[in-house]
Amino acid sequence: MKLGLTSAAALCGLFLATSTLTPAAAQGVKIGILNDQSGVYADYGGKWSLEAARMAVQDFGGEVLGGKVELVTADHQNKPDLAAAIARRWYDVENVDMITELTTSSVALAVQELSAQAKKIDIVVGAATSRITGDACTPYGFHWSFDTRALGVGTGGALTETGGDTWFFLTADYAFGYSLEKDTGDIVKSKGGKVLGAVRHPLNSSDFSSFLLQAQASKAKVIGLANAGLDTTNAVKQAAEFGIVAGGQKLAGLLLTLAEVHGLGLNAAQGLVLTESFYWDRDDKSREFAERFFKRTQRMPNMIQAGTYSATLSYLKAVKAAGTKDSDAVVKKLKELPVDDAFAQGGKVQANGRMVKDLYLFEVKKPSESKKPWDYYKQLAVVPAASAFPLAKDSGCPLTK
Repeated sequence: MKLGLTSAAALCGLFLATSTLTPAAAQGVKIGILNDQSGVYADYGGKWSLEAARMAVQDFGGEVLGGKVELVTADHQNKPDLAAAIARRWYDVENVDMITELTTSSVALAVQELSAQAKKIDIVVGAATSRITGDACTPYGFHWSFDTRALGVGTGGALTETGGDTWFFLTADYAFGYSLEKDTGDIVKSKGGKVLGAVRHPLNSSDFSSFLLQAQASKAKVIGLANAGLDTTNAVKQAAEFGIVAGGQKLAGLLLTLAEVHGLGLNAAQGLVLTESFYWDRDDKSREFAERFFKRTQRMPNMIQAGTYSATLSYLKAVKAAGTKDSDAVVKKLKELPVDDAFAQGGKVQANGRMVKDLYLFEVKKPSESKKPWDYYKQLAVVPAASAFPLAKDSGCPLTK
């Protein structure tokens, strides 16, 4: 009888151990792609970022921790309250483990705060404000592709050093625009330049006339477009109608990507100077990735889409290395592992969650210089990671003090 009880207890213990281990051994993960899919930033990131995330999942093998990698997606319509509601539902009801892309700085800041409360990881790619890993940093927040300071160092620094020493800003009237204007203005002034003024416009503006007239009247050598997406393309098109560049002033697209240049066409975009962290035709790795992306989408990726690929792939690598999807363990691995993929080679994640890598200063080619479809950029300079991004201890992130 004693032997029977012992055997039963052993079998019961084995059953309990097996039932305890099985879920952990076949967890899988669920990743949310949250961005603007129908508005001003739909080409900037949009459904193309989702496709890049799908590529990352497939390249990783589709499974982790013995279970499938799932993707969910939603359109936040550039509304922070809507984005926060979606993120809350994903975390509380749909068991989403990580949210990425997060175009629009006001959205990214709202979702990052919510993610910290839920102890869930967010990896911002599409939003730009340097506050994400600055004063608004969290233990679970990451920023992947670029930020307003890096763009200011690249485009603002280069143009000021080459004679564009007076600036006027045309600024999107929300967190991203303010941050881009401030960070670029600080770089301009540090190089001996002057900021003559600024004017702010609503997000998703169709008429820039009054703003451009103020910029033209300022006589600044450079008009800094502290906006993005369709706002930038509309401003550039209307600036041509006012003869701003023909009159001797230079337009600086402070957040301009391949998607917007494609939308503008080379006739309108030629001569614009911009900074990106990725260009499809820069090296063999970027070309191989871009060609696969093109087969799926019929377009070449910009730094948002390539950055979403990298963020998704890096998260999956960190989960695998940690052996768990527990956020604290995965955060540790994200900050330990190098970032080596089609988007970044030798990238490193700092203590404040900022992934640092080199950026590139480009000038948009003239139509006569373009030799093939999507051949839009000539590289002017490399912006070293050490120049583009501050050390974590100097970022303003309270976690690093």
